[in-house]
Amino acid sequence: MYAFKIMVFVGIWFFSNPTESKNIRNILFLKDSMPKVLLYTQLESFLTTQSDSVYVVNFWATWCAPCVAELPYFEELTKTYSDKKVKVILMSLDFKSEVKTRLAPFLKKKKLKSEVIFLGEAHSNSWIPKVDDSWSGDIPATLFFSRTKRVFVKHRFKSFEELKVFFAPFLK
Repeated sequence: MYAFKIMVFVGIWFFSNPTESKNIRNILFLKDSMPKVLLYTQLESFLTTQSDSVYVVNFWATWCAPCVAELPYFEELTKTYSDKKVKVILMSLDFKSEVKTRLAPFLKKKKLKSEVIFLGEAHSNSWIPKVDDSWSGDIPATLFFSRTKRVFVKHRFKSFEELKVFFAPFLK
């Protein structure tokens, strides 16, 4: 419980100090590929950031076959735009009881380069409409946003090219 409180505190600090994100990132990842844990209040402040970066937040879970099928496209996006102000975040909606037994081993096996965060929020009905009021909670779903634009996509991407179609307007 004490470790969780520290992670929550560090998570709040992390999102309130985006310039420190690169330095603190290694601290937030635990051994054995455990992802960061975030509560919706932290996510909400992140989703309204005034950063000059472009964010791509993919909501997914290891038990969702269409979600896992599109992960390589997000990895390609991370790789392709690594020299730009682009942040790809894979927001895991796995069950809390399976973070250590399913999510962490999956992350270790796949060696994902995109940032992975576990959304440790039990009351999805309270935060889902705040991400997008048209979202029912079905996954995969992806939020693209910047300081001036916001697009929410409620379907699986079938190719990297399709993902780029939604992403391209954010680079202009």
